[in-house]
Amino acid sequence: MNFNKSIFPLVLLMILSALLWQSCAAPSIKSTAQPVSHTIWDSLLRKHVDDNGLVDYKGMAADSNQLNEYLELLSLNAPNKKNWSDNEEMAYWINAYNAFTVDLILDYYPVKSIKDIKNGIPFVSTVWDIKFFKIAGEAFDLNNIEHGILRKDFDDPRIHFALVCASMSCPKLQNFAFVADKLEDQLNQAAREFINEPFRNEITESPVKLSKLLDWYWGDFKDKYDSRFELVKTYSDQEIDTSKEVQFLEYNWELNEQTPEKTKLLN
Repeated sequence: MNFNKSIFPLVLLMILSALLWQSCAAPSIKSTAQPVSHTIWDSLLRKHVDDNGLVDYKGMAADSNQLNEYLELLSLNAPNKKNWSDNEEMAYWINAYNAFTVDLILDYYPVKSIKDIKNGIPFVSTVWDIKFFKIAGEAFDLNNIEHGILRKDFDDPRIHFALVCASMSCPKLQNFAFVADKLEDQLNQAAREFINEPFRNEITESPVKLSKLLDWYWGDFKDKYDSRFELVKTYSDQEIDTSKEVQFLEYNWELNEQTPEKTKLLN
């Protein structure tokens, strides 16, 4: 049997990609719950997250009883198509992703980076594959929410400006909870702030240097925007140079924790 060895790495990559995507599929859940209030999470964010999106993890840990109460509320009241609107579902899953991420950091705190939390097979399983919480009795990981639900079921790439992986180059953790009746404005606000944040995107430079998020997830945006320039112009407060090819910034995975150094970096 003849086999072209040059295509073997490509075939292997395709197989691994398919397996990884399948592993992101969210568990099937049954729920008759009514939409939940995100008031507890909103209160914690307003108390422990500053205007730069930096988190006071020690303060959040001190209020762990409230955080656990909110996480239990999420766990016991999963969305369903019968009782929930699309916006109610999206707000739930965005808040769940961010709240459970904070909870994961607290479980390992102090930690310098979320990527220092190891689990599973190196280069295959990551921190985002750890099944550390339950929704409607089913074990979930963070990839289940992002890839298996939000990217799969909702055609809105702005989620990438709202989901926060507890790292400096991630979108800022907003100091408010996402809620259904404000979701459109909140997602637009998250997009504007992310695009215009000099630390995350250098849109006044020539060439323009963008976050790696807009490289990794460009496939989610390209059906709505002809180019990354068009995407940036939609939310940018300033003119940008479109004469040169976009470059991408190195991603900073340091923890998005409130420290004098990190506050100075973002101001």
